[in-house]
Amino acid sequence: MPRRFIKRYMPDHDTIRNHKHLQFLGTLLHDPNILHLNRRSVSGAFSVGLFMAFVPVPFQMVLAAIGAIVARVNLPISVGLVWITNPLTMPPMFYFAYKVGAWLLGTPAHEINFELSFEWLARELALIWQPFLLGCLVLGIVSAVLGNLLVRGLWRVQVGREWRKRRARRTEKPRRDKTDDDAD
Repeated sequence: MPRRFIKRYMPDHDTIRNHKHLQFLGTLLHDPNILHLNRRSVSGAFSVGLFMAFVPVPFQMVLAAIGAIVARVNLPISVGLVWITNPLTMPPMFYFAYKVGAWLLGTPAHEINFELSFEWLARELALIWQPFLLGCLVLGIVSAVLGNLLVRGLWRVQVGREWRKRRARRTEKPRRDKTDDDAD
């Protein structure tokens, strides 16, 4: 089961609680759900992590950590999922977000000729910020909801499978006959 695999790499609760950079969160760090692996905590972590992956700011991991602690969901999974947007995936994801935002606003997509400079970035963002941010918001919400539902569905399937295995093991055990017990 993936739960055992993930649990092996989870940090200790005291390590998180006593971390010097997280002390400003106070008693919110004492919630056991931020490190538990249950259906609610993991599916909520997927929601937080996937939503924060579409937030176009630096330090998404910090936002995901704060979101996970406030929402009382699994902290490491939330922070780890933010890495869906990495230097390789960020350009196509954010370009797709821009296209979705332009489509929702009914505006034609602006032709983008890439240049690696701060001036180019500032100039282009001034032209496309509305559809870009709308696309990021919509895709963040959609991916958070779909991720949550997918994890809950897969969790339910896995639990059902485990229950069936347990039931099959119980019925396969040879039962002792009552007549053998009465003879003693």
